[in-house]
Amino acid sequence: MKYKFMALLLLSSIISCGSDGPKEEPIDDSVSNITYTSSNEVISNPERGFTHQWSVYSEGMPLNEVSLANLKNENVTLIWRMYYLDAFKDSDLSSAQLDLIKTDFERLRNAGIKCILRFAYNSNQEETDAPLNIIERHLDQLKPILADNVDVIAFFQAGFIGSWGEWYYTTNNLTTLENKKAVLDKLLEVVPKEIKIQLRTPLYKQEFFEYSTAINTSVGYGTTDIARVGFHNDCFLASSNDYGTYQNIAAEKEYISKEALFVPTGGETCPPTDVPLASCNTADTEMSLLKWTYLNLDYYGPVLQEWRNNNCFKDFQKELGYRLLLKSASLKKEVTAHGSFQLSTVIDNVGFAPVYNKKNTFLVLKSIGDGTLYKKALSFDIRKVVPITDYELNESISLSGIPAGKYELFLKIEDSNETLSDRVEYSIQLANSNTWDANTGMNKLLHTLTIN
Repeated sequence: MKYKFMALLLLSSIISCGSDGPKEEPIDDSVSNITYTSSNEVISNPERGFTHQWSVYSEGMPLNEVSLANLKNENVTLIWRMYYLDAFKDSDLSSAQLDLIKTDFERLRNAGIKCILRFAYNSNQEETDAPLNIIERHLDQLKPILADNVDVIAFFQAGFIGSWGEWYYTTNNLTTLENKKAVLDKLLEVVPKEIKIQLRTPLYKQEFFEYSTAINTSVGYGTTDIARVGFHNDCFLASSNDYGTYQNIAAEKEYISKEALFVPTGGETCPPTDVPLASCNTADTEMSLLKWTYLNLDYYGPVLQEWRNNNCFKDFQKELGYRLLLKSASLKKEVTAHGSFQLSTVIDNVGFAPVYNKKNTFLVLKSIGDGTLYKKALSFDIRKVVPITDYELNESISLSGIPAGKYELFLKIEDSNETLSDRVEYSIQLANSNTWDANTGMNKLLHTLTIN
Protein backbone atom coordinates (compact mmCIF):
# COMPACT_ATOMS: atom_id res chain seq x y z
CA MET A 1 0.00 0.00 0.00
CA LYS A 2 2.86 2.30 0.86
CA TYR A 3 4.34 2.01 -2.67
CA LYS A 4 0.97 2.39 -4.31
CA PHE A 5 0.32 5.63 -2.42
CA MET A 6 3.74 7.05 -3.41
CA ALA A 7 3.11 6.21 -7.07
CA LEU A 8 -0.23 8.01 -7.02
CA LEU A 9 1.43 11.04 -5.41
CA LEU A 10 4.15 11.08 -8.10
CA LEU A 11 1.54 10.81 -10.89
CA SER A 12 -0.46 13.68 -9.37
CA SER A 13 2.66 15.81 -9.24
CA ILE A 14 3.47 15.13 -12.92
CA ILE A 15 -0.07 16.00 -14.04
CA SER A 16 0.00 19.18 -11.97
CA CYS A 17 3.33 20.30 -13.44
CA GLY A 18 2.14 19.73 -16.97
CA SER A 19 -1.19 21.54 -16.52
CA ASP A 20 -2.07 24.46 -18.81
CA GLY A 21 -4.79 25.70 -16.43
CA PRO A 22 -5.07 29.30 -15.20
CA LYS A 23 -2.49 30.68 -12.80
CA GLU A 24 -3.15 33.46 -10.27
CA GLU A 25 -1.11 36.61 -10.87
CA PRO A 26 1.09 37.48 -7.90
CA ILE A 27 -0.21 40.43 -5.88
CA ASP A 28 2.13 43.43 -5.94
CA ASP A 29 2.13 44.54 -2.30
CA SER A 30 4.33 47.51 -3.16
CA VAL A 31 1.51 49.34 -5.00
CA SER A 32 -1.80 50.75 -3.75
CA ASN A 33 -4.62 50.43 -6.28
CA ILE A 34 -7.18 53.03 -5.29
CA THR A 35 -10.74 53.39 -6.57
CA TYR A 36 -12.26 56.78 -5.81
CA THR A 37 -15.91 57.50 -5.04
CA SER A 38 -17.65 60.25 -6.99
CA SER A 39 -19.59 62.97 -5.20
CA ASN A 40 -23.16 64.04 -5.95
CA GLU A 41 -22.75 67.52 -4.47
CA VAL A 42 -22.99 70.83 -6.31
CA ILE A 43 -19.44 72.19 -6.35
CA SER A 44 -18.58 75.89 -6.57
CA ASN A 45 -15.63 75.76 -8.93
CA PRO A 46 -14.22 78.87 -10.66
CA GLU A 47 -15.05 80.11 -14.19
CA ARG A 48 -18.13 77.92 -14.72
CA GLY A 49 -21.76 77.40 -13.77
CA PHE A 50 -24.83 79.57 -13.46
CA THR A 51 -24.15 83.32 -13.39
CA HIS A 52 -25.96 86.53 -12.54
CA GLN A 53 -26.02 89.39 -15.02
CA TRP A 54 -25.42 92.69 -13.23
CA SER A 55 -25.58 95.75 -15.47
CA VAL A 56 -24.50 99.30 -14.70
CA TYR A 57 -24.91 102.55 -16.62
CA SER A 58 -22.32 105.31 -17.01
CA GLU A 59 -20.63 106.30 -13.74
CA GLY A 60 -23.11 104.18 -11.80
CA MET A 61 -22.72 102.24 -8.57
CA PRO A 62 -19.97 99.62 -8.22
CA LEU A 63 -20.65 95.99 -7.39
CA ASN A 64 -22.19 95.52 -3.96
CA GLU A 65 -19.83 93.70 -1.61
CA VAL A 66 -22.64 92.06 0.38
CA SER A 67 -24.28 90.77 -2.81
CA LEU A 68 -20.94 89.36 -3.97
CA ALA A 69 -20.40 87.63 -0.63
CA ASN A 70 -23.88 86.08 -0.82
CA LEU A 71 -23.16 84.41 -4.16
CA LYS A 72 -21.54 81.47 -2.36
CA ASN A 73 -25.00 80.58 -0.99
CA GLU A 74 -26.14 80.02 -4.60
CA ASN A 75 -22.99 78.14 -5.65
CA VAL A 76 -22.24 81.02 -8.03
CA THR A 77 -18.57 81.86 -8.71
CA LEU A 78 -18.98 83.90 -11.89
CA ILE A 79 -20.92 87.05 -12.75
CA TRP A 80 -21.70 88.62 -16.10
CA ARG A 81 -20.81 92.30 -15.74
CA MET A 82 -22.35 94.56 -18.38
CA TYR A 83 -21.14 98.17 -18.65
CA TYR A 84 -23.36 100.56 -20.60
CA LEU A 85 -21.22 103.48 -21.81
CA ASP A 86 -24.29 105.53 -22.75
CA ALA A 87 -22.78 108.86 -21.67
CA PHE A 88 -19.62 108.45 -23.75
CA LYS A 89 -20.82 107.94 -27.34
CA ASP A 90 -18.80 110.90 -28.54
CA SER A 91 -16.15 111.36 -25.85
CA ASP A 92 -13.44 109.62 -23.87
CA LEU A 93 -14.39 107.59 -20.82
CA SER A 94 -14.30 109.75 -17.68
CA SER A 95 -12.07 109.14 -14.68
CA ALA A 96 -15.19 108.29 -12.70
CA GLN A 97 -16.15 105.61 -15.22
CA LEU A 98 -12.65 104.08 -15.21
CA ASP A 99 -12.59 104.17 -11.40
CA LEU A 100 -15.94 102.35 -11.30
CA ILE A 101 -14.47 99.50 -13.36
CA LYS A 102 -11.33 99.36 -11.21
CA THR A 103 -13.43 99.23 -8.02
CA ASP A 104 -15.50 96.39 -9.43
CA PHE A 105 -12.40 94.31 -10.13
CA GLU A 106 -11.08 94.96 -6.63
CA ARG A 107 -14.36 93.82 -5.08
CA LEU A 108 -14.56 90.74 -7.29
CA ARG A 109 -11.08 89.70 -6.16
CA ASN A 110 -11.89 90.29 -2.49
CA ALA A 111 -15.02 88.16 -2.82
CA GLY A 112 -13.30 85.27 -4.63
CA ILE A 113 -15.39 85.76 -7.79
CA LYS A 114 -14.55 86.17 -11.49
CA CYS A 115 -16.49 87.94 -14.23
CA ILE A 116 -17.54 87.77 -17.86
CA LEU A 117 -17.19 91.27 -19.34
CA ARG A 118 -19.24 93.08 -21.94
CA PHE A 119 -19.44 96.74 -22.93
CA ALA A 120 -22.26 98.37 -24.90
CA TYR A 121 -23.60 101.86 -25.56
CA ASN A 122 -27.34 101.29 -25.29
CA SER A 123 -29.94 98.85 -23.97
CA ASN A 124 -32.75 99.68 -26.41
CA GLN A 125 -32.85 99.08 -30.13
CA GLU A 126 -34.19 102.60 -30.72
CA GLU A 127 -31.08 104.17 -29.20
CA THR A 128 -27.73 104.88 -30.87
CA ASP A 129 -24.38 103.18 -30.49
CA ALA A 130 -20.94 104.78 -30.92
CA PRO A 131 -18.82 105.17 -34.07
CA LEU A 132 -15.78 102.96 -34.67
CA ASN A 133 -13.20 105.59 -33.73
CA ILE A 134 -14.83 106.06 -30.31
CA ILE A 135 -14.93 102.29 -29.69
CA GLU A 136 -11.23 102.04 -30.51
CA ARG A 137 -10.41 104.99 -28.27
CA HIS A 138 -12.37 103.47 -25.36
CA LEU A 139 -10.56 100.17 -25.80
CA ASP A 140 -7.23 102.00 -25.61
CA GLN A 141 -8.36 103.52 -22.31
CA LEU A 142 -9.46 100.14 -20.98
CA LYS A 143 -6.27 98.32 -21.99
CA PRO A 144 -4.17 99.01 -18.85
CA ILE A 145 -7.11 98.24 -16.55
CA LEU A 146 -7.70 94.90 -18.26
CA ALA A 147 -3.99 94.06 -18.02
CA ASP A 148 -3.95 94.88 -14.30
CA ASN A 149 -7.00 92.73 -13.60
CA VAL A 150 -6.54 89.79 -15.95
CA ASP A 151 -6.71 87.46 -12.93
CA VAL A 152 -10.44 88.04 -12.28
CA ILE A 153 -11.65 88.15 -15.90
CA ALA A 154 -12.88 84.71 -16.97
CA PHE A 155 -14.07 85.63 -20.50
CA PHE A 156 -14.73 88.74 -22.59
CA GLN A 157 -17.81 89.07 -24.80
CA ALA A 158 -17.06 91.18 -27.87
CA GLY A 159 -19.88 93.70 -27.29
CA PHE A 160 -19.59 97.41 -28.24
CA ILE A 161 -21.55 97.07 -31.52
CA GLY A 162 -25.29 97.76 -31.51
CA SER A 163 -27.96 97.52 -28.83
CA TRP A 164 -26.88 95.41 -25.83
CA GLY A 165 -23.56 94.92 -27.65
CA GLU A 166 -25.17 92.07 -29.62
CA TRP A 167 -23.78 93.06 -33.02
CA TYR A 168 -27.18 93.55 -34.67
CA TYR A 169 -28.97 96.90 -34.24
CA THR A 170 -26.44 99.60 -35.12
CA THR A 171 -26.78 103.27 -36.01
CA ASN A 172 -23.16 103.65 -37.09
CA ASN A 173 -22.93 101.08 -39.89
CA LEU A 174 -20.88 98.80 -37.63
CA THR A 175 -22.28 95.50 -38.89
CA THR A 176 -20.37 95.49 -42.16
CA LEU A 177 -17.73 92.77 -42.31
CA GLU A 178 -15.01 95.42 -42.44
CA ASN A 179 -16.20 97.24 -39.31
CA LYS A 180 -16.93 94.08 -37.32
CA LYS A 181 -13.45 92.82 -38.15
CA ALA A 182 -11.95 96.16 -37.08
CA VAL A 183 -13.61 95.85 -33.67
CA LEU A 184 -12.48 92.23 -33.24
CA ASP A 185 -8.92 93.10 -34.30
CA LYS A 186 -8.86 95.89 -31.72
CA LEU A 187 -10.19 93.56 -29.04
CA LEU A 188 -7.52 90.97 -29.84
CA GLU A 189 -4.89 93.68 -29.53
CA VAL A 190 -6.20 95.18 -26.26
CA VAL A 191 -7.57 92.23 -24.29
CA PRO A 192 -4.74 90.22 -22.64
CA LYS A 193 -3.84 87.07 -24.58
CA GLU A 194 -4.83 84.84 -21.65
CA ILE A 195 -8.49 85.85 -22.01
CA LYS A 196 -10.85 84.25 -24.52
CA ILE A 197 -13.13 86.58 -26.51
CA GLN A 198 -16.64 85.44 -27.41
CA LEU A 199 -18.55 86.37 -30.57
CA ARG A 200 -22.32 86.33 -30.99
CA THR A 201 -22.51 83.76 -33.83
CA PRO A 202 -20.28 80.99 -35.21
CA LEU A 203 -20.40 82.51 -38.71
CA TYR A 204 -18.71 85.69 -37.49
CA LYS A 205 -15.61 83.73 -36.52
CA GLN A 206 -15.65 81.75 -39.76
CA GLU A 207 -15.92 84.96 -41.80
CA PHE A 208 -13.16 86.77 -39.93
CA PHE A 209 -10.65 83.93 -40.12
CA GLU A 210 -11.84 82.62 -43.50
CA TYR A 211 -12.18 78.97 -42.49
CA SER A 212 -14.92 76.47 -41.62
CA THR A 213 -13.07 73.43 -40.24
CA ALA A 214 -12.80 73.51 -36.46
CA ILE A 215 -9.36 74.07 -34.91
CA ASN A 216 -7.52 71.09 -33.44
CA THR A 217 -5.11 70.46 -30.55
CA SER A 218 -2.10 71.84 -32.44
CA VAL A 219 -3.83 75.25 -32.53
CA GLY A 220 -6.45 75.12 -29.79
CA TYR A 221 -4.13 75.23 -26.77
CA GLY A 222 -2.12 78.15 -28.11
CA THR A 223 -2.65 81.92 -27.95
CA THR A 224 -2.94 82.76 -31.63
CA ASP A 225 -5.94 84.92 -32.50
CA ILE A 226 -8.00 82.03 -33.86
CA ALA A 227 -7.43 80.05 -30.65
CA ARG A 228 -8.74 82.93 -28.53
CA VAL A 229 -12.19 83.36 -30.05
CA GLY A 230 -15.25 81.50 -28.77
CA PHE A 231 -19.01 82.04 -28.80
CA HIS A 232 -21.91 83.40 -26.78
CA ASN A 233 -25.56 82.76 -27.56
CA ASP A 234 -28.06 85.23 -26.10
CA CYS A 235 -31.15 83.34 -27.29
CA PHE A 236 -30.25 79.76 -26.45
CA LEU A 237 -33.08 77.23 -26.93
CA ALA A 238 -35.44 80.05 -28.05
CA SER A 239 -36.25 79.12 -31.65
CA SER A 240 -35.25 76.62 -34.30
CA ASN A 241 -32.21 78.77 -35.15
CA ASP A 242 -31.92 80.59 -31.80
CA TYR A 243 -33.10 83.95 -33.19
CA GLY A 244 -30.67 83.86 -36.10
CA THR A 245 -27.66 82.54 -34.20
CA TYR A 246 -27.39 79.79 -36.81
CA GLN A 247 -27.83 79.74 -40.58
CA ASN A 248 -26.88 76.14 -41.39
CA ILE A 249 -28.04 74.81 -38.04
CA ALA A 250 -26.68 71.25 -37.94
CA ALA A 251 -23.30 72.11 -39.51
CA GLU A 252 -22.70 75.14 -37.29
CA LYS A 253 -23.62 73.29 -34.12
CA GLU A 254 -21.22 70.50 -35.04
CA TYR A 255 -18.54 73.12 -35.70
CA ILE A 256 -19.10 74.75 -32.28
CA SER A 257 -19.06 71.33 -30.62
CA LYS A 258 -15.52 70.72 -31.92
CA GLU A 259 -14.27 74.28 -31.38
CA ALA A 260 -15.59 74.26 -27.82
CA LEU A 261 -12.93 71.75 -26.83
CA PHE A 262 -10.70 74.84 -26.79
CA VAL A 263 -12.87 77.99 -26.63
CA PRO A 264 -15.88 78.72 -24.38
CA THR A 265 -19.59 78.74 -25.14
CA GLY A 266 -22.13 80.40 -22.85
CA GLY A 267 -24.90 82.97 -22.67
CA GLU A 268 -28.59 83.03 -21.82
CA THR A 269 -32.01 81.78 -22.85
CA CYS A 270 -34.82 84.06 -24.05
CA PRO A 271 -38.59 83.81 -24.82
CA PRO A 272 -39.25 80.89 -27.21
CA THR A 273 -41.02 81.57 -30.52
CA ASP A 274 -41.47 78.52 -32.77
CA VAL A 275 -40.37 75.97 -30.15
CA PRO A 276 -41.78 74.99 -26.72
CA LEU A 277 -40.01 75.77 -23.46
CA ALA A 278 -36.86 73.66 -23.45
CA SER A 279 -37.38 70.42 -21.55
CA CYS A 280 -34.70 68.94 -19.33
CA ASN A 281 -33.78 66.41 -22.04
CA THR A 282 -33.57 69.05 -24.78
CA ALA A 283 -31.46 71.37 -22.65
CA ASP A 284 -29.15 68.56 -21.55
CA THR A 285 -28.63 67.37 -25.13
CA GLU A 286 -27.89 70.87 -26.43
CA MET A 287 -25.58 71.90 -23.60
CA SER A 288 -23.68 68.64 -23.88
CA LEU A 289 -23.27 68.99 -27.65
CA LEU A 290 -22.27 72.66 -27.53
CA LYS A 291 -20.19 72.30 -24.35
CA TRP A 292 -21.86 75.10 -22.40
CA THR A 293 -19.72 76.46 -19.61
CA TYR A 294 -21.99 79.16 -18.11
CA LEU A 295 -25.63 80.30 -18.26
CA ASN A 296 -27.42 83.44 -17.03
CA LEU A 297 -29.63 82.84 -13.97
CA ASP A 298 -31.64 86.02 -14.51
CA TYR A 299 -33.06 85.45 -17.99
CA TYR A 300 -35.27 83.92 -19.28
CA GLY A 301 -37.13 83.05 -16.05
CA PRO A 302 -39.80 80.62 -17.37
CA VAL A 303 -37.14 78.40 -18.98
CA LEU A 304 -35.18 78.17 -15.75
CA GLN A 305 -38.39 77.50 -13.80
CA GLU A 306 -39.24 74.65 -16.19
CA TRP A 307 -35.96 73.00 -15.19
CA ARG A 308 -36.61 73.56 -11.49
CA ASN A 309 -40.11 72.11 -11.81
CA ASN A 310 -38.75 68.99 -13.49
CA ASN A 311 -35.81 68.45 -11.14
CA CYS A 312 -32.92 68.98 -13.54
CA PHE A 313 -31.82 72.43 -12.41
CA LYS A 314 -29.48 70.91 -9.82
CA ASP A 315 -28.06 68.58 -12.47
CA PHE A 316 -27.22 71.60 -14.61
CA GLN A 317 -25.64 73.32 -11.60
CA LYS A 318 -23.25 70.38 -11.47
CA GLU A 319 -22.70 69.87 -15.21
CA LEU A 320 -22.30 73.38 -16.63
CA GLY A 321 -18.64 73.79 -17.51
CA TYR A 322 -16.20 71.19 -16.19
CA ARG A 323 -16.74 68.63 -13.43
CA LEU A 324 -13.51 66.73 -12.86
CA LEU A 325 -13.11 63.67 -10.71
CA LEU A 326 -10.57 61.02 -9.87
CA LYS A 327 -11.55 57.51 -10.96
CA SER A 328 -8.55 55.42 -9.91
CA ALA A 329 -4.86 55.49 -9.09
CA SER A 330 -1.95 53.04 -8.86
CA LEU A 331 0.66 54.46 -6.52
CA LYS A 332 3.84 53.05 -5.00
CA LYS A 333 3.76 52.70 -1.24
CA GLU A 334 7.51 53.21 -0.76
CA VAL A 335 10.24 54.97 -2.71
CA THR A 336 13.88 55.82 -2.16
CA ALA A 337 14.96 59.25 -0.97
CA HIS A 338 16.18 61.61 -3.74
CA GLY A 339 14.66 59.28 -6.32
CA SER A 340 11.40 59.71 -8.22
CA PHE A 341 7.73 58.89 -7.76
CA GLN A 342 5.39 57.78 -10.53
CA LEU A 343 2.03 59.54 -10.33
CA SER A 344 -0.46 57.31 -12.15
CA THR A 345 -4.15 58.27 -12.00
CA VAL A 346 -7.25 58.28 -14.21
CA ILE A 347 -9.28 61.49 -14.29
CA ASP A 348 -12.75 61.90 -15.77
CA ASN A 349 -14.75 65.00 -16.77
CA VAL A 350 -18.49 64.52 -16.33
CA GLY A 351 -19.33 68.17 -17.04
CA PHE A 352 -20.44 69.67 -20.34
CA ALA A 353 -17.13 71.42 -21.09
CA PRO A 354 -13.39 71.41 -20.41
CA VAL A 355 -11.43 73.95 -18.38
CA TYR A 356 -10.55 76.83 -20.73
CA ASN A 357 -8.03 78.91 -18.78
CA LYS A 358 -4.59 77.55 -17.94
CA LYS A 359 -4.04 76.28 -14.40
CA ASN A 360 -0.96 75.27 -12.45
CA THR A 361 -1.09 71.74 -11.05
CA PHE A 362 1.04 70.25 -8.29
CA LEU A 363 1.60 67.02 -6.45
CA VAL A 364 1.79 68.08 -2.81
CA LEU A 365 3.44 65.92 -0.16
CA LYS A 366 2.40 66.70 3.42
CA SER A 367 4.67 65.36 6.16
CA ILE A 368 2.70 63.25 8.62
CA GLY A 369 5.39 64.03 11.18
CA ASP A 370 5.40 67.82 11.22
CA GLY A 371 2.90 68.96 8.57
CA THR A 372 5.49 70.47 6.23
CA LEU A 373 4.26 70.80 2.63
CA TYR A 374 6.41 70.05 -0.41
CA LYS A 375 4.98 71.16 -3.78
CA LYS A 376 6.13 69.51 -6.99
CA ALA A 377 4.98 71.14 -10.22
CA LEU A 378 3.43 68.89 -12.86
CA SER A 379 3.60 69.36 -16.61
CA PHE A 380 -0.02 68.10 -16.72
CA ASP A 381 -2.39 70.49 -18.57
CA ILE A 382 -5.83 70.31 -16.94
CA ARG A 383 -7.45 71.77 -20.10
CA LYS A 384 -6.90 68.44 -21.84
CA VAL A 385 -9.31 66.58 -19.56
CA VAL A 386 -12.25 66.83 -21.96
CA PRO A 387 -15.80 65.53 -21.46
CA ILE A 388 -16.58 61.81 -21.85
CA THR A 389 -12.98 60.61 -22.38
CA ASP A 390 -10.93 59.24 -19.44
CA TYR A 391 -7.61 61.04 -19.08
CA GLU A 392 -4.64 58.97 -17.93
CA LEU A 393 -2.22 61.10 -15.95
CA ASN A 394 1.17 59.40 -15.81
CA GLU A 395 4.04 61.55 -14.71
CA SER A 396 7.38 60.92 -13.03
CA ILE A 397 8.13 63.40 -10.24
CA SER A 398 11.56 64.06 -8.78
CA LEU A 399 11.65 63.84 -4.98
CA SER A 400 14.84 65.84 -4.61
CA GLY A 401 14.79 68.09 -1.58
CA ILE A 402 12.22 66.00 0.30
CA PRO A 403 13.60 64.21 3.40
CA ALA A 404 12.80 60.62 4.36
CA GLY A 405 9.53 60.11 6.17
CA LYS A 406 5.84 59.41 5.68
CA TYR A 407 3.74 61.75 3.54
CA GLU A 408 0.08 62.23 2.70
CA LEU A 409 -0.37 63.00 -1.03
CA PHE A 410 -2.56 65.71 -2.57
CA LEU A 411 -3.32 67.10 -6.02
CA LYS A 412 -3.57 70.90 -6.16
CA ILE A 413 -5.02 72.69 -9.18
CA GLU A 414 -4.60 76.41 -8.67
CA ASP A 415 -5.07 79.64 -10.61
CA SER A 416 -2.15 80.46 -12.90
CA ASN A 417 -2.08 84.07 -11.67
CA GLU A 418 0.20 84.63 -8.69
CA THR A 419 -2.35 86.97 -7.13
CA LEU A 420 -4.83 84.10 -6.80
CA SER A 421 -2.66 80.98 -6.60
CA ASP A 422 -3.02 80.67 -2.82
CA ARG A 423 -6.74 81.47 -2.77
CA VAL A 424 -8.90 78.42 -2.07
CA GLU A 425 -11.88 79.99 -3.92
CA TYR A 426 -9.89 79.92 -7.16
CA SER A 427 -8.60 76.33 -6.80
CA ILE A 428 -10.39 73.44 -8.51
CA GLN A 429 -12.19 70.94 -6.31
CA LEU A 430 -12.47 67.44 -7.74
CA ALA A 431 -15.93 65.84 -7.58
CA ASN A 432 -14.99 63.02 -5.21
CA SER A 433 -16.19 62.12 -1.74
CA ASN A 434 -13.90 62.75 1.24
CA THR A 435 -11.00 64.19 -0.79
CA TRP A 436 -11.38 67.99 -0.63
CA ASP A 437 -9.43 69.99 1.95
CA ALA A 438 -11.36 73.27 2.15
CA ASN A 439 -8.65 74.93 4.22
CA THR A 440 -5.88 74.49 1.65
CA GLY A 441 -7.70 74.04 -1.65
CA MET A 442 -6.07 70.64 -2.18
CA ASN A 443 -7.51 67.25 -3.22
CA LYS A 444 -6.47 64.21 -1.21
CA LEU A 445 -5.22 61.25 -3.20
CA LEU A 446 -6.08 59.02 -0.19
CA HIS A 447 -2.56 57.62 -0.20
CA THR A 448 0.40 57.62 2.18
CA LEU A 449 3.89 57.47 0.67
CA THR A 450 6.96 56.37 2.61
CA ILE A 451 10.29 57.83 1.51
CA ASN A 452 13.13 55.63 2.78
